Amino acid sequence: MTQALPASAADKPLEVWFQDEARIGQKGTLTRVWGRIGSRPRAPRDTRYEWAYIFGAVCPERAVGAALVLPYVNRQAMSLHLQEISRTVADGAHAVLVLDGAGWHVSPDLNVPGNITLLPLPPYAPELNPVENIWEYLRANNLAIRTYDTYDAILDACCEAWNNLVAMPARIASITSRDWATMS
Repeated sequence: MTQALPASAADKPLEVWFQDEARIGQKGTLTRVWGRIGSRPRAPRDTRYEWAYIFGAVCPERAVGAALVLPYVNRQAMSLHLQEISRTVADGAHAVLVLDGAGWHVSPDLNVPGNITLLPLPPYAPELNPVENIWEYLRANNLAIRTYDTYDAILDACCEAWNNLVAMPARIASITSRDWATMS
């Protein structure tokens, strides 16, 4: 990992961050619920097509996260998210941001702040990105079995779910910590 770092990060403390996006919206997610054997519990299901994207990143070692809820995924949205992550990186530290190979992550026109180095995962390896477990947690505990009447309701639900998560630093650490992803 240290071979990917620029010379300017040589004497700085390093943080490992993980980043991904999740689509949340009217075409919702069902989840498992408890029910009597042989019963089929009812759950609301929306078939409309309006959604928002949570751009989320976490640093398991510091148990912090940075996110934006945006209406689209593209290079400009990713650049905004990188700026948000950059503001959350500890003062004087350099972040190694592990992410997948989505087109907006590897664009040569991406505006990467000086305190972040991007480290793409191998193709077809989402299990290596702990943020996938964050999405699973949020969908199971905050965002599943719901319908949204308006786009603003989708935005509010996304923001509320993320804010509830970052209010529990121990939960972030327990969901996303990996032995292979520490700098110490």
